[in-house]
Amino acid sequence: MKVELNVSVQNVIDGLVASGEEIGLQVAVYVNGELVVDAWTGVVDEVNRKPVNGDTLFTSWSTTKGFVSTCIHILADRGLIDYDTPVDTYWPEFAAHGKDKITVRNVLTHSSGIPQMPEDVTPEMLTDWDAMCTAIANLKPLWTPGTKSVYHFWTFGWIIGEVIRRVDGRPVSQFVQEELCQPLGINDFYLGIPDTVEHRVAPLREESTPDAVASELDDLVFRVTPPQITCAEALNRHDVRRACIPACGGIMNARAIARHYAMLAGFGELDGIRILSKERVELIRTLQKVDPDEVHIGQIPKGLGYLLGGNPYHDWSIAMGETGGEFGHPGHGGSLGFADPNRNLGFGLTKNLMKEGDETVRMVAETIRNHLDNTL
Repeated sequence: MKVELNVSVQNVIDGLVASGEEIGLQVAVYVNGELVVDAWTGVVDEVNRKPVNGDTLFTSWSTTKGFVSTCIHILADRGLIDYDTPVDTYWPEFAAHGKDKITVRNVLTHSSGIPQMPEDVTPEMLTDWDAMCTAIANLKPLWTPGTKSVYHFWTFGWIIGEVIRRVDGRPVSQFVQEELCQPLGINDFYLGIPDTVEHRVAPLREESTPDAVASELDDLVFRVTPPQITCAEALNRHDVRRACIPACGGIMNARAIARHYAMLAGFGELDGIRILSKERVELIRTLQKVDPDEVHIGQIPKGLGYLLGGNPYHDWSIAMGETGGEFGHPGHGGSLGFADPNRNLGFGLTKNLMKEGDETVRMVAETIRNHLDNTL
């Protein structure tokens, strides 16, 4: 099964590159704790034509949120954080401008009321942790916390990351390495890369220019995803790659994503290493919100920090599965990581061409699921 499945996935992704639909991508899949797909294709960039390999690193946007969510659940499992406690209990400055009632759960479910970024945000500002936390603490809610769920594209990461730092003492970039990646043997996930891996990072490319995108945004979406930072040009910057940006700035490969979700698909355990309790995993994949989302568009089923499968309006959600209980996180432009506990499957896909729609992840996931259903 392992060889045949890997060949099937390889054929699909090779076809996507040959047709011009993709430039370079990787896919990794674990089933029952075993790596059964480890495939890659295409080129790192179209200028020097350097081939993608299994060690190539990709900036994977909000796929990062899944790792950061797992970090806060580790602290909750240890009794150090309660989801229904106000954020300002851990971060007092956050209470400014009527935010004292916002809970950790509100942030994890994108219902805190502060999805917007500071009006003067720049790519340079993204690299300054303290400046970003100060600016976010000074934001005013756009609506009463808990009454509306609108995707926190950027702000999610600094709020959750600063809560982790205030509770544990370590920055989230260090916490994720020491408490999640190192125990699981995940070697290629970074919230800020060291200089030594710069040569392995594939630059992002997007089909639309920031100016073209900006002209199509309504006011709320513009405030949540300012085009001067929500673009390939910003995240390809040398300084941004080295910064801890825990909502959207993670740099990783497909193996890292799949191994993280293999642990979650195993209800918190992989290779005898337990990261979360079984009860915690059951809780975090439970539906929390399914409100219409004005940023992600449509009704988006949300767990605690993760998005859920089964939504027929988004290819990434279809890719996760429709049997119930699948959870994970897509990334802007088409990357995806998810856990399917029913199949004990962890999935990761990374890519360098940012496109509208997520047909690639849907095609790849359907290939995997069909193969498994026909061989088990």
